[in-house]
Amino acid sequence: MIRPILIHPDPRLKKLCEPVAEISADMGKLAEDMLQTMYDAPGIGLAAPQIGVTKRLIVMDCVKGEDQAPRPIAMFNPVITWSSEELSTYEEGCLSIPDQYAEVQRPAEVRVTWTGLDGKSHEEQFAGLWATCVQHEIDHLNGKLFIDYLGPLKRQMITRKMEKLKRERARQG
Repeated sequence: MIRPILIHPDPRLKKLCEPVAEISADMGKLAEDMLQTMYDAPGIGLAAPQIGVTKRLIVMDCVKGEDQAPRPIAMFNPVITWSSEELSTYEEGCLSIPDQYAEVQRPAEVRVTWTGLDGKSHEEQFAGLWATCVQHEIDHLNGKLFIDYLGPLKRQMITRKMEKLKRERARQG
């Protein structure tokens, strides 16, 4: 089921999310809905608070090529256990901040541990776009948006654009 994505500013996007206590059937369904919502948007990552659920769950799939098999990953309670000193800069966007992009500098590689849909513990080291995406999505679980890395003027400008977009969407009903 495709879920509506919250648009910034929304107080639910700034909340610290609660850990997922158990990987229940409901949590599995939530992860499946999030993947469908992400692919439909289209995006490469989505965090539970973006659909109004304050749980520590993210989904992502950074496979870009038409000829490559998708690689959807659902991460419950993801934790970055190591970050490279080397940094990389990507032009980031966010499904909760549509059509707005800005360069953000983050560690080039990160190691992440999480609980999978199978209830087991997983660990993987990510680089490139995958590393940027997983850090961006984990930020969401901590109430942080990519625009929080920007200067105050640029952040205010984007926030005003989002407020205007929300007003226009509300009028369209």
